[in-house]
Amino acid sequence: MRLLKNVLASLGLSLAILSLNSATAAVGNPELGKEYRNLRQAQPTDSGKKIEVIEFFAYYCPHCHALEPLLADWVKKNSDKIVFKRVHVLNPGVEAQLKLYYALEGLGKVEQYHSKVFQAFHVEHNRLMTNEQVAQFVTKVGLDKTSFFNAYNSFGVTMKLNRMERTMADYEIGSWPTLIVDGRLMTSPSMAVSTFRSRPSEDEQNRAVLPVLDWLIAKVQKERGGK
Repeated sequence: MRLLKNVLASLGLSLAILSLNSATAAVGNPELGKEYRNLRQAQPTDSGKKIEVIEFFAYYCPHCHALEPLLADWVKKNSDKIVFKRVHVLNPGVEAQLKLYYALEGLGKVEQYHSKVFQAFHVEHNRLMTNEQVAQFVTKVGLDKTSFFNAYNSFGVTMKLNRMERTMADYEIGSWPTLIVDGRLMTSPSMAVSTFRSRPSEDEQNRAVLPVLDWLIAKVQKERGGK
C-alpha cells in the first residue's frame, strides 16, 4: 500500500511539473491578437527609462485576489526594469473600495495594507461597500482614522473616482485583472491561455501570464534599442 501511495504521489508531482512546463512553453512566443493585443490608442506614460506596467484590478474580484501574490513576486523581481502601477476599476456599488485604494495610495501605504484589504473582503467577509464597513477595516488594521478619512474624502480621490469611467475607456478595460505594458500592450491571465487546448485552472492562467509579461517587457526593450 505504501508503495502504491508513493507511486501515485510521484505521478501526481510529475503531472504537475508537466502541466507547468507545458503552460510555460505555450506562451514562450506570444502572438499578437492571442496572448496579447495592442490598444487602439496608445496612452502616455511617465516611467522614464523604465517600462510602465499597470494592473487594472478590483478588491472584490476573486481573480485579482488569486493573481496578487504571484504578480507581487514578479514585480519585485523586475523592479530594475519596470514602474508598476495599479488602477482600481469602477463598478456600480464599489465606489468605497475604489476610494479606499486611492486613500491608501495618497497616504503612501498601499504596499503595507494592500493584501490586508483583499484579506478583509475575501476571507473575513467585510464587503467594504459602505463608509461604515471601510471604517471597520481602518480600525481593525490600526490606521489613523482622521488622516485616512481626510485622504478618503479628498478632492484628489474624488477626481480619480469621477475620471475612472474615462480612464477605463481609454485603456479599453472590460474585465479584470488586466495588465497594460508601456501604455499600449494589453494582456491578462485569460488571454495568456487563449491557445491552450485544455481548460486551464486559475493558477495555471495566473502563472501563464508572467512569461507573457516577461516577453512584452523584452519586446519594448528591444524596440527602444536597449536591454
